[in-house]
Amino acid sequence: MYTDRERCVRAVQSKDARFDGWFFTAVLTTGIYCRPSCPAVPPKPENMVFQPSAAACQQAGFRACKRCRPDTSPGSPEWNQRADLVARAMRLIADGVVDRDGVPGLAARLGYSSRQVERQLLAEVGAGPLALARAQRARTARLLVETTELPMADVAFAAGFSSVRTFNDTVREVFALSPSALRARVPHRTPPLPAATPGTLALRLPFRAPLNPDNLFGHLAATGVPGVEEWRDGAFRRTLRLPYGHGVVALTPNPDHIGCRLTLSDLRDLTVAISRCRRMLDLDADPVAVDDQLRTDPVLAPLVDKAPGRRVPRTVDEAEFAVRAVLGQQVSTAAARTHAARLVTAHGDPVDDPEGGLTHLFPTPEALAAVDPDSLAMPRTRRATFTHLVGQLADRKLQLGVESDWSQVREQLLALPGFGPWTVDVIAMRALGDPDAFLPTDLGIRRAAKELGLPSTPAALTARAAAWRPWRAYAVQYLWATDSHPVNFLPV
Repeated sequence: MYTDRERCVRAVQSKDARFDGWFFTAVLTTGIYCRPSCPAVPPKPENMVFQPSAAACQQAGFRACKRCRPDTSPGSPEWNQRADLVARAMRLIADGVVDRDGVPGLAARLGYSSRQVERQLLAEVGAGPLALARAQRARTARLLVETTELPMADVAFAAGFSSVRTFNDTVREVFALSPSALRARVPHRTPPLPAATPGTLALRLPFRAPLNPDNLFGHLAATGVPGVEEWRDGAFRRTLRLPYGHGVVALTPNPDHIGCRLTLSDLRDLTVAISRCRRMLDLDADPVAVDDQLRTDPVLAPLVDKAPGRRVPRTVDEAEFAVRAVLGQQVSTAAARTHAARLVTAHGDPVDDPEGGLTHLFPTPEALAAVDPDSLAMPRTRRATFTHLVGQLADRKLQLGVESDWSQVREQLLALPGFGPWTVDVIAMRALGDPDAFLPTDLGIRRAAKELGLPSTPAALTARAAAWRPWRAYAVQYLWATDSHPVNFLPV
């Protein structure tokens, strides 16, 4: 969008928050960059330069605005709508791959050369992987500086910097303030966390309005696996398996943000944990674009107008969700939870949760591959499907992650025994994040179609749903919401 200068100027002059994260405005006369909704008086159009990312602004020598704090914008929805090289690279960078494995590790995960990845990112995002990772480290550092009492040296290494000096220099360059000055600007310091909860942080996750929390948190809570997930005190809580350790997160819906309380065994996992929580809640979506498209169908329009801003409930672990999708084949939600809970108790890694009832991390594919199939209380054909899936995941023959090529993974899944269109599409929708995944054979969709007068056969319904593209996964949420199933209601 940043190449459409006239449209960008109009968005800045109207202070339209819908475009926050889509592009950034660099002001030539002041040397700062802002989000489109910055409350300051808009600069003259001739003094505006538009960039696709904060990293591109920083690389061009601009510093972050102190009023609108562009580093706190929601992420661009572009990277969760696509499965091309650039989008997959952006998702991996957000997941901290460059900080852990460097640019060669990023390229290897994508199956391209480092030079090719660098060239395509520069062409579309205006910055290479190192600059994008640096901007992300700066954003994480600011978060830790302003919301914790951690010593600055601990903040530096937790944010991913290799040295305190690099941390200090980057913060000064990006925010035009030293780390100590950043901390001093916080108006009301939160008192230090009690010693009983080391590594606990309280954060605010921004999103583009509107956001309807009913089906989002309702689905996560109703399908939650005991021991791994729970709804407690108005928050969805779950355990996280992270690169350097584990964590527990509590996510609370609020009108203008999602409250996020993270307890981490290693603070270096902060960036990854935030990225995965945002992805699970689909917080980088553009609900206005989605709902405007779906409203063009007279059948869906009343559903959208009644409760706009529905998101697609996703996952923090793609392999975990694939396993749970198999466990949920042709059984009720309660039965699927029971099957998963047994596996968690027997093969998950135990964790401590002083603040709730979480007990385990979901088992790894390697642990599940060692399970005796005869010990599984499910039909023989589903045991075979389960065994083939976890074996492929454990051997890395099937890799599910933010870097996955959606078309390629679909083909791989369909080649496995017991994988039909419903299982593949629900994995594509909720694990891989394909916004156009559709479930014409799903029982809830067929009920909704019958009630609304839509075609009842899968082929005819798929043909009708062509008008909803590329947002059919969101149409699924609106169709599901016509039922009285608990997944459609915010828990009390």
